[in-house]
Amino acid sequence: MPDGHRYPAEQRDAVYRVIAERRDVRRGFLPDPVPADVLGRVLAAAHQAPSVGFSQPWDFIVVTDRARRERIAALARKHRDEFAVGLPGARARAFDRLKIESIMDTPVNIVVSCDRTRGGRHTLGRHVQPRTADFSSVLAVANLWLAARAEGLGVGWVSFFDERELAAELALPAHLEVIAYLCVGYVTDFAAEPELATAGWARRRPVSWAVHAEEFGRRGLPGEEPVDPLAEVTAAIAPPDAAAMTAARERQDRMTKPRGSLGELEEVSVFAADHGVHAQGVSPWPQEVTAQMVANFLAGGAVVNAFAAQAGAEVTVVDIGVAAELEPVPGLLPRKIAPGTADFTAGPAMTREQAAAALTAGIEIARDLVAAGNRCLITGDMGIANTTASAALICAFTGADPAVATGRGTGIDAVTYARKIEAVCRGLELHRPDPADSAGVLAAFGGFEHAALAGFILGAAALRVPVILDGVIAGAAALAAAALAPDAVAACFAGHRSAEPGHAIALEYLGLRPLVDLGLRLGEGTGALLALPLVQSAARALRDVATFDSAGVSDKL
Repeated sequence: MPDGHRYPAEQRDAVYRVIAERRDVRRGFLPDPVPADVLGRVLAAAHQAPSVGFSQPWDFIVVTDRARRERIAALARKHRDEFAVGLPGARARAFDRLKIESIMDTPVNIVVSCDRTRGGRHTLGRHVQPRTADFSSVLAVANLWLAARAEGLGVGWVSFFDERELAAELALPAHLEVIAYLCVGYVTDFAAEPELATAGWARRRPVSWAVHAEEFGRRGLPGEEPVDPLAEVTAAIAPPDAAAMTAARERQDRMTKPRGSLGELEEVSVFAADHGVHAQGVSPWPQEVTAQMVANFLAGGAVVNAFAAQAGAEVTVVDIGVAAELEPVPGLLPRKIAPGTADFTAGPAMTREQAAAALTAGIEIARDLVAAGNRCLITGDMGIANTTASAALICAFTGADPAVATGRGTGIDAVTYARKIEAVCRGLELHRPDPADSAGVLAAFGGFEHAALAGFILGAAALRVPVILDGVIAGAAALAAAALAPDAVAACFAGHRSAEPGHAIALEYLGLRPLVDLGLRLGEGTGALLALPLVQSAARALRDVATFDSAGVSDKL
């Protein structure tokens, strides 16, 4: 029988249970010692892990000496503090609530090291991929962790170390590297969810998004229909909760303020791409500026970085279609669909497949940012000539006159402005867009950042996380998102009204009222960031302001 080696149901359930209940434990450790026979079984299970070429590259250093653990804890605290200094405000507050390590709370610490030379130069499977020794050692960590859970032991993985400093403290030879530092001990209980999830630091990704059939991007679980990210997300977008909206309005009416007196009242993602319509002379800036500004964002030198630092937000830069190769650096998400779009005055800016890929990239980035604990997303953009593409999109979705919807972007002269309007007119005449065909309109005129921003908005709306829109590029993307899922607009706040005339047209069409109107036309996410404190303040007021009843104040105002 094909399943003749399967465990009986009770044993299978036990295996899956220990996997499901494994936890990275940091709190509630007991001082009780771990018996030698129990610790021996756990280490033996770790030693039974599979390894490339059966090289068994791991060693286990058992640390119990208190003085040594105090020195190691000091190393961890130093690097923890260095990490905390660089966190944006919201992340810093969440980090302060976390307990990061339990080096001194547990009776025993176990260090797993790796020897990449073990097995010799002819180790099977290591010839092309030398890092497989590290991967094998991580399997030993997993075995140890699961065995510990079966024994009722909690395990906490500490990673705030300079690897060589820790190696020196443990007298490791130079050819050995530290793979994991684990704190092991009995606990008061095991939490129902991982601590980082219950603390709001991160959420678990859906398994259907993590499984791919045959090649990356074809998501879906075995035996089930493939996941269509766009269809799944648009189906998950629902109107605002009517009962919650009613309760919020009722509470606002009971708050200690005159009724209606407040008026209209985290993570910033900058999607960067280049545009083929730049060839029509619609911008005086060379296309290379897109890549140069991306480098500036990553270096922290742009206006968006300054505003984000002030607001306590984090900036993530997404290369969705920059016409240059960007070096991998922290903070850059490489999601390039192609090196820029085509010229929409001569043909479609992108294929429908490219538009779908950019939409999906935006959806997944929104999901990942929310899974990482962010509770408000902010749009940002960078792309020379993207206001031209935005004007075309706005005209296509709203029916606006190009002469009215097209603005001067970075401050172009009259001749360039006339070319810009003419390019939009030629594109509309060529493609004759159907506004009901959102993907077709995006493919005809949009930039990769427009499509990705539309997906970003949809992804946030499906997870019921608010999105603060920036200027005209975000407005054009929001029109595409609304065409795909009208209820997505309920998740959007208009951070500001851009000086670009098309932005006001887009906001009116969407029914959104801007929170700030300062004549901004910089982009990058700057206007949306200025509005972030307003949205935060409105949420805090709803939560914290006393009602007339609770404060004992007469409501006859």
